[in-house]
Amino acid sequence: MKPNLSIPSLNRRSLLSAMTAFSLFAALPDLAGEALAADDPLPSWNDTGPKVAIRDFVDKVTKEGSPDFVPEPERIAVFDNDGTLWVEQPMYTQLAFALDRVKQEAPSHPEWTTTQPFKAALEGDMKTLAASGEKGLVELIMATHSGMTVAEFETIVSTWLAEARDQRFKRPYTELVYQPMLELLAYLRANGFTTFIVSGGGIEFMRPWSEQIYGVPPDQVVGSSIKTQFEMRDGIPTLFRLPEINFVNDGAGKPVGINEHIGLRPIAAFGNSDGDLEMLQWATLGAGPGFGLIVHHTDAQREFAYDRKSSFGHLDKALDAASVNQWTVVDMKMDWKTVFPFEQK
Repeated sequence: MKPNLSIPSLNRRSLLSAMTAFSLFAALPDLAGEALAADDPLPSWNDTGPKVAIRDFVDKVTKEGSPDFVPEPERIAVFDNDGTLWVEQPMYTQLAFALDRVKQEAPSHPEWTTTQPFKAALEGDMKTLAASGEKGLVELIMATHSGMTVAEFETIVSTWLAEARDQRFKRPYTELVYQPMLELLAYLRANGFTTFIVSGGGIEFMRPWSEQIYGVPPDQVVGSSIKTQFEMRDGIPTLFRLPEINFVNDGAGKPVGINEHIGLRPIAAFGNSDGDLEMLQWATLGAGPGFGLIVHHTDAQREFAYDRKSSFGHLDKALDAASVNQWTVVDMKMDWKTVFPFEQK
């Protein structure tokens, strides 16, 4: 039985305010596979409502002469990251990173063994950590994400992602991405969309690996940030990360972040939690065509099952709003043939 590492009463904003057949003959190319891929750009999706809705939307906004046609420069699609593109249970990946950073830095901070919330983090006491509230989490994130240059932080993140393993699947976090969503990203780009990540996670936590894993370059990542300042160090210009919050890109902050970073209103938005509600509203409730999709985690066997009562990926108001606003809801158990890329190997 796996340990329960969820943090009661901890929501994303509290955390962040701290912080992609077979061959006819062995000697011939895989003609059948190529034909299948050309025929079906979403092979990991079952032929259910969400897949039909996605293809119908793409068809209508890309067909010239259609009343819903949208020129390529305006085909903007925004994706939440945690719980939409990769796992967010039993805790956000960036929180797991922060907890590991506390343990790594603890020898230089003997006072942490008796000071909360660091003591709770070192002891794995999630209940006490949650009880520290927003103030404690801010302190934790600031202590582990600042006091270094932007380049140094990128190296730390990249090294951690290469070495860290998820507790349940025993795999790197970058392998715990959703195969159906990777296909969706590629399908949209093949149809003239520009795809952006718009996440509550740290922008500089995601940028080092977003292009390799999702095909989304760093300049198409929108996220939360801490303050940085320019400094000349030994004659070298650097950007230094300060222990102060700059912007929280979650909830109502997401449309603001989209406006500031992208400058265009998206026509498609993909999320999985109440933290994505305003982003979905911004993309779908204005003039012109709009498409909203919510990934509903219903598959406890292959991944996790959670929604209204979850501390991470809390899905309540957005789930209710989906029927009212005619957003597509993906039932992970029913609508996805596979969840992770490694299932296909």
